[in-house]
Amino acid sequence: MSTSVQPTHLAGTAATRTLRALLIGLLTLGLSCLAPASAQAATATNNPNFTANVMAPLWVSGADMPAFEAQIKTAKEYGVDAVSVDIWWGKVETSDQVFDWSYYDTLFAKIKAQGLKVVPILSFHTCGGNVGDECNFPIPGWLWGKYTGATLNGVTLDGNGLKYKSEQGNFSSETIQAWADPLVVGEYSAFATAFKSKYGTAYANDFQEINVSLGPAGELRFPSYNSHDTGAGYPSRGALQAYSPLAVADFRTSIMAKYGTLAAVNTAWGSSLTSTTQINPPSDAGYFFSSGDYKNIRYGKDFIDWYNQSLITHGKSVLNAVSSALGTSFPGTPLGYKVPGVHWAMTNPAYPRAAEVAAGLVQTSVDMNADATGHGYAKIVELAQQITTTRPVILHFTCLEMANTDVAPHYSRAQDLVFWVANYAGSKGVPIKGENALSGGVSSSAGWDQIVNAFDWAPYTGLTVLRVANVSSGLGMSRYASFIARYRQQVTVHYAEPASASSYSLHPWNGLTGDRAMTYEGYIGGRHWWKVTITGTPTFNFCFVSGGGTWDGANRWYSANSTHIYVLPGSTNVAITRP
Repeated sequence: MSTSVQPTHLAGTAATRTLRALLIGLLTLGLSCLAPASAQAATATNNPNFTANVMAPLWVSGADMPAFEAQIKTAKEYGVDAVSVDIWWGKVETSDQVFDWSYYDTLFAKIKAQGLKVVPILSFHTCGGNVGDECNFPIPGWLWGKYTGATLNGVTLDGNGLKYKSEQGNFSSETIQAWADPLVVGEYSAFATAFKSKYGTAYANDFQEINVSLGPAGELRFPSYNSHDTGAGYPSRGALQAYSPLAVADFRTSIMAKYGTLAAVNTAWGSSLTSTTQINPPSDAGYFFSSGDYKNIRYGKDFIDWYNQSLITHGKSVLNAVSSALGTSFPGTPLGYKVPGVHWAMTNPAYPRAAEVAAGLVQTSVDMNADATGHGYAKIVELAQQITTTRPVILHFTCLEMANTDVAPHYSRAQDLVFWVANYAGSKGVPIKGENALSGGVSSSAGWDQIVNAFDWAPYTGLTVLRVANVSSGLGMSRYASFIARYRQQVTVHYAEPASASSYSLHPWNGLTGDRAMTYEGYIGGRHWWKVTITGTPTFNFCFVSGGGTWDGANRWYSANSTHIYVLPGSTNVAITRP
């Protein structure tokens, strides 16, 4: 409907105030008259580097593809920028230097067709066995045999030679162990080179970021709480993973390099070792933690320093290998790596911070309660600055949706951890982005309130949501849309014309002044659409006028609830997806 009379600005009347209150309070699928997610709106700023992404399913079957396309279309409509996609090593490199990219050809094309960027994850880990895994894609099976019989640091590898070995004596096949990098780093380079050769031209400008898997579940950590060890999962302390022959040999080499002589080792440790073969990881890991040796004695601090540094060295080796292989392809595209929020057992009186220690994330030789050390995370964060590349390197951190649960058995300080890592990254100039740890975390307002709080008060510059299905309808969609609008402070208004006209303009008031000329968007879904993008204002009323002076005087209200809103002629409804 349209009208030939001027719009009536009733912003101050009781009738309009009542209407506005009804609109803001409405939470209906497809409608978007929502209040801001938090009362702290004044802290939100327009960050030009802000990104809002979603994760694709671990694998999209042919039957599931139409649903996936509908989900990413919806996400695009309310402001999502990109879709992260696991590129499974074991699915692509079917045999040594033989690659099958056909699935990703299809998936990337589907994402690009919706006007979205892609964030490929070079997933050098197994899919299967971690929280939320619904697939079983091992890393390439030919790798194990290829290096059997190879020698590194005096160790001749057997069939388990590339695998982590835990304090329980179990082997993990989820990733190649960090101490094998000198042998296998060329495999990571070769895969990245093949990826560049395949997509370096066709998708040169379509990748928002290239993420690199550095451990189980794609995270920079040891598999300390994974299924190969009994009872090591959440919320336990986890299990140390430093018992393979390669790990033990590297520990001995490292300690001798630090102290120079066995006599110096004995002086430092108060020990009476007679051979370097007696330099070993803890023989009783349970006592190592329960006694406090992991943080109180020189041997324990040396061991954990080496354990943590081994993880840093691994991250540096793989990221540098990938960076070198990519060369000048995908110019300006950042690299990214993910660090998990191991938020439990943090205040457990039996072994505080032990779960983080077992995962390799923190040092115990530093003050783990100090901002100056990032509460133990300094080296993990500063890894971003050690990569030989002209590309930015971005740190991604998880568990942003979680609150502190500092009671037994969790002893979790997840919210504190989210701030510790981000604030240290900010102090060092390391760009940091966030994720939710569990898909259920974005299905409640409590989870979203935690995420908003983190972005309001810590230097996070982007969010990737696990997963797209969780934010393509209902509360997840409405909260993500309002979250994006909050930090982007930009909205594109889309209007379906009521009648053919040479031009249309948006007429705003009550928060924004000055008519805004719209551009013709196209014939979409049986309607002719016009659009205009507005930056820097959180809320305003608006209506529309054609170039011929015909007014569509229905009063609408934009409440900072999405970066894209869609309006039909004559309707006061403001939708965050195209009707």
